[in-house]
Amino acid sequence: MSQLQPPPTSLLDRYHGEEALALYTGRVRVSGGEAAHGRASGVVKSDDGALDVNLRMPIELGGPGGGSNPEQLLAAGYAACFHGALTLLASRAGVELTELAVDAAVTFARDPVDGLFLLSADIRVSLPGLDRALAAELVRNTERICPYAKMFRHGIDHVVAVAHEHESPRVRDER
Repeated sequence: MSQLQPPPTSLLDRYHGEEALALYTGRVRVSGGEAAHGRASGVVKSDDGALDVNLRMPIELGGPGGGSNPEQLLAAGYAACFHGALTLLASRAGVELTELAVDAAVTFARDPVDGLFLLSADIRVSLPGLDRALAAELVRNTERICPYAKMFRHGIDHVVAVAHEHESPRVRDER
């Protein structure tokens, strides 16, 4: 296997088009598991088999814990994307980062507007040894380009629909 490398900084070059240009689509399937409930006992599998995670309700929500949950998975994606975007920006600017760490928290909460649920996120970036003003500038600029940060700030285009019975699943479900 080849050595892992970050993407080229040319990924930051501006795209000029009339519509979004898809670069990659991640696909997963969640099945209900033992309790027939995705959040309580679900199984998440990616179409390429690289992701295979058991979901469990956290103890704080009355579950047994012992597995991951949607908030952790979203926090992981957000932190990884922010880390990657910040690394690219720093590299393009000639700024060497040592021990960069991104902590993300995604909170599942009650919504005071409709009485149901909402999510919130908190990102904390650790840039030890870097001038505080430069660190703040890098974080601010990363927030402008990170797709997850943009999603949290502006929302996301999404489609929710019932699949046709004759459609084959896009993700292998071997359980």
